Amino acid sequence: MGDAKDDVDAEFQERGVNEADSDDEAYDQYNGKVTDISAAQTRKGKDIQGIPWDRLNFSREDYRRTRLEQYKNYENVPNSGVESEKDCKPTEKEGVYYDFRRNSRSVRSTILHFQLRNLVWATSKHDVYLMSHYSLVHWSALTRDKYEVLNFAGHVAPRQKHPGNLTEGFYQTQVSTLAVKDKLLVAGGFQGEIICKDLDREGISFCCRATYDDNAITNAIEIYNSSSGALHFMASNNDSGVRDFDMEKFQLCKHFHFHWPVNHASLSPDGKLLVVVGDNPEGALIDACTGKIVQILRGHLDFSFASAWNPDGYTIATGNQDKTCRVWDVRNLSKSLAVLRGNLGAIRSIRFTSDGRFMAMAEPADLVHIFDVRSGYKERQELDFFGEISGISFSPDAEALFVGVWDRSYGSLLQYHRIHNYSYLDLLL
Repeated sequence: MGDAKDDVDAEFQERGVNEADSDDEAYDQYNGKVTDISAAQTRKGKDIQGIPWDRLNFSREDYRRTRLEQYKNYENVPNSGVESEKDCKPTEKEGVYYDFRRNSRSVRSTILHFQLRNLVWATSKHDVYLMSHYSLVHWSALTRDKYEVLNFAGHVAPRQKHPGNLTEGFYQTQVSTLAVKDKLLVAGGFQGEIICKDLDREGISFCCRATYDDNAITNAIEIYNSSSGALHFMASNNDSGVRDFDMEKFQLCKHFHFHWPVNHASLSPDGKLLVVVGDNPEGALIDACTGKIVQILRGHLDFSFASAWNPDGYTIATGNQDKTCRVWDVRNLSKSLAVLRGNLGAIRSIRFTSDGRFMAMAEPADLVHIFDVRSGYKERQELDFFGEISGISFSPDAEALFVGVWDRSYGSLLQYHRIHNYSYLDLLL
């Protein structure tokens, strides 16, 4: 993060963390505990992360300016972030769609790979799953309790017997990516590991190694329901493959191969098309059944690590290290529908709400942008904080947004709730 981040961390440690606002807060800190920060406290002037700006030698605005100037975006293609700027459309930072609700500071969200940021998943507006070092944690935003679902530091092995199940399991799995949906949890590892757990059952359901290639890391997982209703997941790997697993039969049913490492793949709502992005400026839209290329997506200048479908089934978004998110309409892929630019660096994660009204894109650190889709992506809300982003996730009902923040002093889980404008009630007055 650069010298400026090291300097500010030193300030935080010296003047912030070690000086409590009260005896109670000091007691919490000295015992390894921290207190959450609520919306009510922020309305009274408290920083959402608890950073004591009044005690530091610089203001929040000064530090934000320094971060924007000095943060080094990782690029595989030199100057791609500069070259991409000319294609970007202007947006208005005036929207407020999600309101800050709570900062859960006792929940320490972490990352292991600097380019992979899909380690936070919400299964309801109260339930969140995330990685904290080797521990996979469930957090209840309702009761504010957490418990460990799995620990990957030791031996992880399946309890059930299925064809292709790696019964010996794995030791000390470094989790690179995660997905949770419909009571199925799937974790991917640095050595191509795939670990599946049914959240309603004890133990591990299925283990396998997607590939034994030297370049095997599992970059992304997508869980979906097939047209028959069967639960599947797709794994994107650095060996240039996308693999489709049927979780009713516990077996590999499709394997598509590309000419470049695959970093992310997203299936269309109707299950017919698959968008695939990776270590190539060009993405691909393919037939999800045959793997045949339908259209090449041209416009990005660097490697892509994020993709998502709008529930409308017509719109795709792709995120790239050239600092842009490109929005595409599958009915006309000759050019991008919109080119949206980040401030600090690469677009590492993209999510649409289940109703298709909003799209969130996360930079590697500090900033999450929420776009109003109905405005044609011209209006947005910006969530501004400090720390690397481990993942973002809307709840399935679109009522909540969770953001994992990885920082040695202020790592936490940020929670936002959707704002509803019940303007029709004015007619009754």
